[in-house]
Amino acid sequence: MKRRGSFCARSVHDVAPELVGATGLVDGVGGKIVEVEAYHHEDPAAHSFGGRTQRNATMFGPPGHAYVYRSYGVLWCVNFVCEEGSAVLIRALEPTHGLEVMAQRRGTTEPRLLAAGPGRLAQALGLTGEHDGLPLDRPPFELYAAEDVAIVVGLRVGITKAAELPWRYGEAGSKSRTSRIRPLRRS
Repeated sequence: MKRRGSFCARSVHDVAPELVGATGLVDGVGGKIVEVEAYHHEDPAAHSFGGRTQRNATMFGPPGHAYVYRSYGVLWCVNFVCEEGSAVLIRALEPTHGLEVMAQRRGTTEPRLLAAGPGRLAQALGLTGEHDGLPLDRPPFELYAAEDVAIVVGLRVGITKAAELPWRYGEAGSKSRTSRIRPLRRS
């Protein structure tokens, strides 16, 4: 079942774990989402924490849109906008659709290296700044309801502010995640 943009019009803490196991595609290329991180508007690690800027304007727009930005000025990353100023970073997916296209974009055929990590994922899906602000429920995006998967919850990675918050969610046992999630709890 396709997800509508209204799916994201809720708390980032409700949306993030429900994205694990969902299928996300861009122009027919993608797979099962296996790892995400939540960023709430009151979270000092969120791009929106200091207020609206040209870079983060999409986070202050309607829910159900892609917030695509460059990390450290190099790698594109994609977030799904939820409640105002809050978004879910898509960290990894298990490739299932368009593997040849992903392999060409990434320069590898190793499935584990195609979309494990937010920068790799964006490159594999062909995401750029041109995708920033586009709705997730219309082409080129497709988002389908999650499979029933066991989820592990752990600490976010790659940040220095609010790193102690357990807002990282991943599919238990997935070999497509970026790294091991030391589980705080399973759901």
